[in-house]
Amino acid sequence: MQFTVRKANKKDMPAVLALIKQLAEFEKEPDAVEITLEDLENDGFSENPAFFCYVAEVNSKVEGIALGYHRYSTWKGKIIHLEDLIVNQSFRGTGIGSALLDAFIKHAHKLGVKRINWEVLDWNEPAIKFYESKGANVMRDWDVVQMNEKSIKNYISKLNNENI
Repeated sequence: MQFTVRKANKKDMPAVLALIKQLAEFEKEPDAVEITLEDLENDGFSENPAFFCYVAEVNSKVEGIALGYHRYSTWKGKIIHLEDLIVNQSFRGTGIGSALLDAFIKHAHKLGVKRINWEVLDWNEPAIKFYESKGANVMRDWDVVQMNEKSIKNYISKLNNENI
Protein backbone atom coordinates (compact mmCIF):
# COMPACT_ATOMS: atom_id res chain seq x y z
CA MET A 1 0.00 0.00 0.00
CA GLN A 2 1.24 3.47 -0.82
CA PHE A 3 1.00 6.38 1.55
CA THR A 4 2.80 9.66 2.14
CA VAL A 5 3.84 11.32 5.38
CA ARG A 6 4.10 15.10 5.56
CA LYS A 7 3.76 18.01 7.96
CA ALA A 8 0.16 18.79 8.69
CA ASN A 9 -1.54 21.97 7.59
CA LYS A 10 -4.65 23.77 8.79
CA LYS A 11 -6.83 22.01 6.22
CA ASP A 12 -5.93 18.66 7.80
CA MET A 13 -7.44 19.51 11.17
CA PRO A 14 -10.95 18.06 10.54
CA ALA A 15 -9.32 14.68 9.82
CA VAL A 16 -6.98 15.11 12.81
CA LEU A 17 -9.96 15.76 15.08
CA ALA A 18 -11.76 12.70 13.70
CA LEU A 19 -8.73 10.52 14.51
CA ILE A 20 -8.49 12.02 18.00
CA LYS A 21 -12.14 11.08 18.58
CA GLN A 22 -11.48 7.58 17.23
CA LEU A 23 -8.62 7.22 19.71
CA ALA A 24 -10.85 8.37 22.57
CA GLU A 25 -13.35 5.64 21.67
CA PHE A 26 -10.55 3.05 21.52
CA GLU A 27 -9.35 4.19 24.96
CA LYS A 28 -12.90 3.81 26.31
CA GLU A 29 -13.41 7.55 26.86
CA PRO A 30 -15.58 8.63 23.92
CA ASP A 31 -16.93 11.71 25.72
CA ALA A 32 -13.56 12.99 26.96
CA VAL A 33 -12.60 14.98 23.86
CA GLU A 34 -13.33 18.65 24.52
CA ILE A 35 -11.07 20.16 21.88
CA THR A 36 -12.75 21.70 18.85
CA LEU A 37 -11.73 22.13 15.24
CA GLU A 38 -11.23 25.84 15.94
CA ASP A 39 -8.92 24.98 18.87
CA LEU A 40 -6.76 22.80 16.65
CA GLU A 41 -6.64 25.39 13.89
CA ASN A 42 -5.81 28.25 16.26
CA ASP A 43 -3.45 26.36 18.55
CA GLY A 44 -1.49 24.64 15.81
CA PHE A 45 -1.22 27.40 13.24
CA SER A 46 -0.83 30.65 15.17
CA GLU A 47 2.28 32.80 15.46
CA ASN A 48 3.46 30.61 18.37
CA PRO A 49 1.98 27.17 17.67
CA ALA A 50 1.24 24.98 20.69
CA PHE A 51 1.88 21.78 18.74
CA PHE A 52 3.25 20.35 15.52
CA CYS A 53 1.83 17.44 13.62
CA TYR A 54 2.65 14.96 10.88
CA VAL A 55 -0.03 13.24 8.86
CA ALA A 56 -0.07 10.08 6.78
CA GLU A 57 -2.22 10.15 3.66
CA VAL A 58 -3.64 7.24 1.71
CA ASN A 59 -5.30 8.28 -1.56
CA SER A 60 -5.22 11.94 -0.43
CA LYS A 61 -7.08 11.12 2.83
CA VAL A 62 -5.47 11.52 6.26
CA GLU A 63 -5.37 8.10 7.92
CA GLY A 64 -2.80 8.72 10.66
CA ILE A 65 -1.17 11.44 12.74
CA ALA A 66 1.77 12.04 15.05
CA LEU A 67 1.15 15.15 17.14
CA GLY A 68 3.63 16.59 19.61
CA TYR A 69 4.93 19.67 21.36
CA HIS A 70 8.10 21.06 22.90
CA ARG A 71 8.98 20.59 26.57
CA TYR A 72 11.97 21.23 28.77
CA SER A 73 13.60 18.83 31.20
CA THR A 74 15.54 20.14 34.17
CA TRP A 75 17.75 17.06 33.82
CA LYS A 76 18.18 16.88 30.05
CA GLY A 77 17.24 20.22 28.48
CA LYS A 78 15.14 20.36 25.30
CA ILE A 79 12.77 17.44 24.88
CA ILE A 80 9.66 16.75 22.82
CA HIS A 81 6.43 15.14 23.93
CA LEU A 82 4.61 12.84 21.51
CA GLU A 83 1.02 13.47 22.55
CA ASP A 84 -0.58 11.05 20.14
CA LEU A 85 0.40 8.61 17.43
CA ILE A 86 -2.89 7.55 15.86
CA VAL A 87 -3.53 5.33 12.86
CA ASN A 88 -7.05 4.75 11.61
CA GLN A 89 -8.03 1.27 12.81
CA SER A 90 -8.51 0.00 9.28
CA PHE A 91 -4.90 0.93 8.40
CA ARG A 92 -3.08 -0.48 11.43
CA GLY A 93 -0.32 -2.93 10.56
CA THR A 94 0.38 -1.29 7.18
CA GLY A 95 3.55 0.58 8.17
CA ILE A 96 1.83 3.94 8.63
CA GLY A 97 2.55 4.03 12.38
CA SER A 98 6.23 3.29 11.81
CA ALA A 99 6.48 5.96 9.11
CA LEU A 100 4.82 8.56 11.35
CA LEU A 101 7.11 7.67 14.25
CA ASP A 102 10.11 7.86 11.89
CA ALA A 103 9.10 11.38 10.77
CA PHE A 104 8.53 12.49 14.35
CA ILE A 105 11.89 11.16 15.56
CA LYS A 106 13.73 12.68 12.58
CA HIS A 107 12.14 16.03 13.43
CA ALA A 108 13.24 15.69 17.07
CA HIS A 109 16.75 14.72 16.01
CA LYS A 110 17.05 17.78 13.73
CA LEU A 111 16.06 19.96 16.69
CA GLY A 112 18.76 18.35 18.84
CA VAL A 113 16.42 17.26 21.61
CA LYS A 114 17.76 15.03 24.35
CA ARG A 115 14.63 12.92 24.80
CA ILE A 116 11.18 12.16 23.42
CA ASN A 117 8.46 11.37 25.98
CA TRP A 118 5.03 9.85 25.61
CA GLU A 119 2.53 7.72 27.48
CA VAL A 120 0.86 4.45 26.62
CA LEU A 121 -2.00 2.79 28.47
CA ASP A 122 -0.83 -0.25 30.41
CA TRP A 123 -3.49 -2.47 28.80
CA ASN A 124 -2.55 -1.50 25.23
CA GLU A 125 -0.13 -4.36 24.68
CA PRO A 126 0.03 -4.01 20.86
CA ALA A 127 1.19 -0.38 21.27
CA ILE A 128 3.65 -1.32 24.02
CA LYS A 129 5.16 -4.05 21.84
CA PHE A 130 5.32 -1.64 18.88
CA TYR A 131 7.16 1.02 20.91
CA GLU A 132 9.53 -1.51 22.48
CA SER A 133 10.31 -2.93 19.03
CA LYS A 134 11.42 0.59 18.04
CA GLY A 135 13.82 0.79 21.00
CA ALA A 136 11.62 2.80 23.36
CA ASN A 137 11.81 2.20 27.09
CA VAL A 138 8.33 1.68 28.55
CA MET A 139 8.84 2.81 32.14
CA ARG A 140 6.25 0.87 34.11
CA ASP A 141 7.45 2.21 37.45
CA TRP A 142 6.29 5.78 36.73
CA ASP A 143 2.73 7.02 37.22
CA VAL A 144 1.16 9.79 35.16
CA VAL A 145 0.01 12.70 37.31
CA GLN A 146 -2.59 15.17 36.07
CA MET A 147 -4.88 17.89 37.30
CA ASN A 148 -8.02 18.38 35.23
CA GLU A 149 -9.75 21.72 34.81
CA LYS A 150 -11.95 21.16 37.88
CA SER A 151 -8.94 20.23 40.03
CA ILE A 152 -7.11 23.37 38.88
CA LYS A 153 -10.10 25.56 39.73
CA ASN A 154 -10.46 23.91 43.16
CA TYR A 155 -6.76 24.43 43.84
CA ILE A 156 -6.94 28.12 42.87
CA SER A 157 -10.09 28.54 44.97
CA LYS A 158 -8.30 27.15 48.01
CA LEU A 159 -5.34 29.45 47.37
CA ASN A 160 -7.66 32.45 47.11
CA ASN A 161 -9.44 31.49 50.34
CA GLU A 162 -6.13 31.13 52.18
CA ASN A 163 -5.00 34.57 51.03
CA ILE A 164 -8.02 36.41 52.45
